Amino acid sequence: MNRIDQLFQNKQKDILSIYFPAGYPKLGDTLPTLQMLQDKGVDLVEIGIPFSDPLADGPVIQSAAKQALDNGMSLQLLFNQLRDARKSITMPLILMGYWNTVYKFGVDAFLDECKKTGIDGVILPDLPLEEYTEDYQSKFEAAGVHNVLLVTPQTTDKRLSIIEKAASGFLYMVSSAATTGGALQASKEREEYFRKIAALEIPSLIGFGIHDKASFQHAASFSNGAIIGTAFIKALEKGQANEFIGSLS
Repeated sequence: MNRIDQLFQNKQKDILSIYFPAGYPKLGDTLPTLQMLQDKGVDLVEIGIPFSDPLADGPVIQSAAKQALDNGMSLQLLFNQLRDARKSITMPLILMGYWNTVYKFGVDAFLDECKKTGIDGVILPDLPLEEYTEDYQSKFEAAGVHNVLLVTPQTTDKRLSIIEKAASGFLYMVSSAATTGGALQASKEREEYFRKIAALEIPSLIGFGIHDKASFQHAASFSNGAIIGTAFIKALEKGQANEFIGSLS
């Protein structure tokens, strides 16, 4: 069974997912950071594939991605770094990035590397859903790699029904129509949106604006858990990653 499926089968609440870009702050930090997160009890990790124009990301993640690229990080190097990761890393791993990088690498080659390195899923926000279902879904399914789809407060019920049918693993519930790094603001409308997505049969995690224990607990009360990216990257930059993860428990 895919590790993402195993996770949601064994744990239904308070799932903590952490995002960080590969090769940040230093080129060789990818595996040590993964090991630290696993040792700290993190449930799921999204490894960012650094990209030069990350449209959905705020300034902190954009800066970190640029630093990783300047360090020399590439998709092939990331796969090389992950080659032996499964000797010690047992938690689910997701690659998060932009379609251009994967398309240029080659979809078949990308999925083959995912299988070899034990990647359980991907998040590709700019891969059009119709293109995915028509041209690539069968390839992802054959490789055993979940393509985690995103929903937002602006997703219509009709569109949501289509996404739910195509989704696998879990839904990434974007908390607001903004870039990453903002604060999660409570509102009646947002909570109604959270409840609507949580009522679906597929699990969901909330991302964007989750930055500390309080915001994580608030988001997790409406879903299976939540995703923290920007706040963790800030902690990485300051050399305080261990302390930050500890503050969430």
